[in-house]
Amino acid sequence: MPFSTHGGAKLHWKLEGRSEAPPLVLLNSIGTDMDLWAETLPLLRPHFRPLRIDTRGHGASEATPGDYNLGMLAGDILAVMDDAGIDRAHVAGVSLGGMIAMELAQSHAHRVDGLALVGTSATMDRQAWSDRVAAVRDGGMASIADLAMERFLSLEYRVTHPDVAATVRHGLETMASNGYAGCAAAIRDMALRDGLATIAAPTLVVTGMRDTSTPFAGHGDILSDEIPGARAEAIDAAHLAPLEAPAALAELLIAHFGPFPEAGRNGLAGAIASP
Repeated sequence: MPFSTHGGAKLHWKLEGRSEAPPLVLLNSIGTDMDLWAETLPLLRPHFRPLRIDTRGHGASEATPGDYNLGMLAGDILAVMDDAGIDRAHVAGVSLGGMIAMELAQSHAHRVDGLALVGTSATMDRQAWSDRVAAVRDGGMASIADLAMERFLSLEYRVTHPDVAATVRHGLETMASNGYAGCAAAIRDMALRDGLATIAAPTLVVTGMRDTSTPFAGHGDILSDEIPGARAEAIDAAHLAPLEAPAALAELLIAHFGPFPEAGRNGLAGAIASP
C-alpha cells in the first residue's frame, strides 16, 4: 500500500487505471474512507486514472492529534499528488472531500483542472460542528454514530442494503475519534464562501435529493450561484451518493470531466420542477 507523509501524518492512497488517462482525485466524506468510492470506481476507471486518498484521520491514514484545518488537509492531497507524479487533476469530493476540493481550487488553482462537489457546502452551522467535536472527544465515536448513519444513507437504502449500511457503520464506529474530531474542527472553522467567486475550474455541483445534511437549499444553491459557471444536478440519494447512486453519479462525472460535458443531462432546477 503506498503512503505519503505530510505535516506529521502518513497518508494512504491508491492510484489505478491507465497512465495515459486523465487523473481524477476522489476524496471521501468525514466518517468514511476511500472505499466510499468502491461502487463508483469500476464505472470511472475506463475513463480516468483515479487517485483515491484516505483523508487524514480516516481509513489507513494516520490520525494526528488536535484540530485540523482545510489548508492542512489540502496540503495532504497535494503531497500525495506529488508522490503519485500528478501535476494537475480533476477533483471530486463528497462532503468534507468537497470542502477540501474547494480549498484546492481556491488556493492551488494551478493543480485543479475540473471540480465536482458532491453533497457538500461552503457554509455549515458552526455551533453544531463545535458540539460534534466536543461529543466525539468526550464520548467517542458511538456518541454520533446514530446521527451520522441517519444522514449518510436514506432509510430505504439502509433497509435494502443492510450489509453496506453495516459496513459503513462499522467503519465509522471503529475509526480514530481524534481523526474524526480533527476533521470536524476543519468543517467548523472553514471559511470558503468568500472565495467561491475566485474558483476558475469548471465546476459541477451534485446534490442528493434525500440529503438532509447538505440539501440544495442553503448549500448546493450557494455553490451553484456563487461559483462562476457552475452547473447543478440532482440525483436520487442521501449524503453518500457514491454508494447510494453510483451509476447516476458516475454518469454525471464522466459527462462533466469528459470531452462532452453538456451531453444529455437536465439541470437541477428541471429535476426539482418535475412532478
